[in-house]
Amino acid sequence: MLTRLGAQDSDFRIDRFDAYDGVENLVLILPGESPEKIVIGAHYDKIGDGCGAVDNWTGQVALAHLYRTLHGMQLKKTLVFVAFGREENGLVGSRAMVSAIPHEQLASYCAMINIDSLGLARPQVADNMSSRTLERLAVDVANSMDIPFSHVTIGGSASDSNAFTAKKIPAITLHGLDRNWMHVLHRREDQASKVNPMSVYLGYRLALSMVARMDQTPCDAYR
Repeated sequence: MLTRLGAQDSDFRIDRFDAYDGVENLVLILPGESPEKIVIGAHYDKIGDGCGAVDNWTGQVALAHLYRTLHGMQLKKTLVFVAFGREENGLVGSRAMVSAIPHEQLASYCAMINIDSLGLARPQVADNMSSRTLERLAVDVANSMDIPFSHVTIGGSASDSNAFTAKKIPAITLHGLDRNWMHVLHRREDQASKVNPMSVYLGYRLALSMVARMDQTPCDAYR
């Protein structure tokens, strides 16, 4: 999908972490004018008997289209696109990535946007998986674009953004779940027929506008 949308084979990097049971993350980097980084991530694994269409093929689709849109643009910051492995087994891929960042480089990671499970409802922020500063940014961007938007706490859940906030890197999880998500995710019911394309499109648009805003903002603005 990524190569169809403009990536070359030579653009890809697979980061394998033997200390984390060999988990693998797929990484693409769009260099900017500075080494300051914005990470855009979505996990590629699934769990349960369904095909993982909502959780998290929708995230991979949004990630790929963000790459297509931003590829070739003049960027101030470097964009790091990551498809994380084994999110469903304890955020293994994202924790491995964050653990490999040298302490002296943590400050150059300005923010992280995580896309997890669009498709059932309007774009939302998971409060318990997100930095308050980036929540406020999401609300502001959604209002300026007149995108239907809300935020909610999803009890007992975590996503790859939590691995970044644990290291004091501002991070946010965007999702598109409704109140019946427990009857879809991690079940046989997680099929393509459950996905509302408009939910995925609006999540992509919100993430794209947030990246554009972050790219023009000082790196420490959201800490």
